[in-house]
Amino acid sequence: MENDNSDLRDWEENPHLYLTDSDGGFILKKDGTPRKKGGRPIGATSNYQYSNEQKAKNAAKRSVTKKRKAIEKIERQLKSKRKTLRQTTDVLGKLENESSKPTESGQIVTEDKLSSLPKAVQLEIDKGNHVIFHPNEGPQTEFLAADEKDVLYGGAAGGGKSYAMLIDPLRYCHKKAHRALILRRSMPELRELIDKSRELYPQAFPGCKFKEVEKVWNFPSGAKVEFGFLERDADVYRYQGQAYSWIGFDEITHLPTEFGWNYLASRLRTTDPEIKTYLRCTANPGGIGANWVKKRYVDSGIPNESRVGHDGLTRKFIPARLSDNPYLANDGVYEQMLMSLPPVQRKQLLEGNWDVNEGAAFVEFDPEVHIVSPFQIPITWERIKGIDYGYASESACVWGAVDRSDGTLIIYRELYRKGLTGEDLGRIITDMEMQDPFSVSGVLDTSAWSRTGTTGPTVGETLVKQGHKLRRADKNRIQGKIQIHEYLKVQPSGRPRLQIFNTCPSLIKELQSIPLDTRNPEDVDTHAADHAYDALRYLIMSRPRINNPMDNLRQYHRESIYRPLDDTFGY
Repeated sequence: MENDNSDLRDWEENPHLYLTDSDGGFILKKDGTPRKKGGRPIGATSNYQYSNEQKAKNAAKRSVTKKRKAIEKIERQLKSKRKTLRQTTDVLGKLENESSKPTESGQIVTEDKLSSLPKAVQLEIDKGNHVIFHPNEGPQTEFLAADEKDVLYGGAAGGGKSYAMLIDPLRYCHKKAHRALILRRSMPELRELIDKSRELYPQAFPGCKFKEVEKVWNFPSGAKVEFGFLERDADVYRYQGQAYSWIGFDEITHLPTEFGWNYLASRLRTTDPEIKTYLRCTANPGGIGANWVKKRYVDSGIPNESRVGHDGLTRKFIPARLSDNPYLANDGVYEQMLMSLPPVQRKQLLEGNWDVNEGAAFVEFDPEVHIVSPFQIPITWERIKGIDYGYASESACVWGAVDRSDGTLIIYRELYRKGLTGEDLGRIITDMEMQDPFSVSGVLDTSAWSRTGTTGPTVGETLVKQGHKLRRADKNRIQGKIQIHEYLKVQPSGRPRLQIFNTCPSLIKELQSIPLDTRNPEDVDTHAADHAYDALRYLIMSRPRINNPMDNLRQYHRESIYRPLDDTFGY
């Protein structure tokens, strides 16, 4: 220990005989024998203590290093702020007058504010030199000006929908409390929108910054515009506990179900009473979610007119057309490309037709050909009905009549209702057939004749006991689908073998949208709504024919004394 102290004193007294590291630590013995760099001398104990002088030197060195790093950080921040200042000055310079102060950056100039500005400023605004985006006249302008809570801007491709989706959330970006969320189906699909936002947002709001990791724009006011995705229904819980004043979904038909969109609507709220909350979406016809989007926006009202949905939200559908975008419409090249697409996609993307669906089982269904206005069915025409029964799901019944002139099948009535018992179904059918001159015979889903462990009558037996003449339906799915294709074909006369009254919306909707089974393209997807389709298939597979009108008249006279000969099949 004494030697150690002697070495320490010698170190202090003769430091020139020792080599030190950057912290002043011992690295070489007095006799020149090297030691491990940074280590202590052999034999040195852990209670080695620096002198107060050395401690002061080390502390001063650390302080200098720390302050130097802080200065470098401040210099970097200052450089960034100088750049932002130059950008802001360039924008404000266009609104300056020699005798007036410049307007505040990031302020929305309303009509009343405009009149109070200096004349030079008003002239500069009228020139539009500072404007970074001019909406196209028509639907794009209407979309950006819409005051409804929930708006769909959808239809043909190339109408400027994506640009409108990026511009609309900027309406409140001068407000600190504004939070906006722009969504696509998947994260890769966001890249195009993000790239476009990099072109527009810094020009509209100089000083705004984009955080790549979080995919969020931060604006000078404190407002935020976030980019996100919603690939599965479970992804909505990413936004649980969040609050947004504006939510938009680009290409919402890529969203399989309505669940996610309804959940996000519950995230709409704001603490600023001057900020209104909005739901905005764009879409082209077609896609996995086309059915629910069409039902929510397209089928529920007149285009371009405001209405109130069943959920209490004010809603509007704004159709998009290629002609709305002069940059693409006038060129002609983009239109020619759309013309070369397959028929279904051409109708969707060029015409903005919502009545066709890619992957639909019956692409030949044409509303202009197969849908007709109601007319009086002659008493001499053979009538028949097809029934698909369900309790938890919908029960569907369609009535058809055969035109004696050419054999065309006319579907003139439908029933489509959930939660019906056999008694309920029989009573409703009886009431609906009161207008017919005689009871209409028909076919019923075979499952309605099956017993499932109960001792009571089946649905089929219940209907027969009520006086309905029914037999088991032919449920051959493939042949039934083929027969519907045959009936949809247009004959040389210009008329198809199947026409439907426009008072049968459920059947029309299913024929327009029911998709093919991806595992068996010869059949339709049984997971889709297909109850009215099944009822039609049963009816057609019953082989409706043209009877002798005298048979119908004789049947009419027998109605009052009709009794089923067979309790199972009815007749």
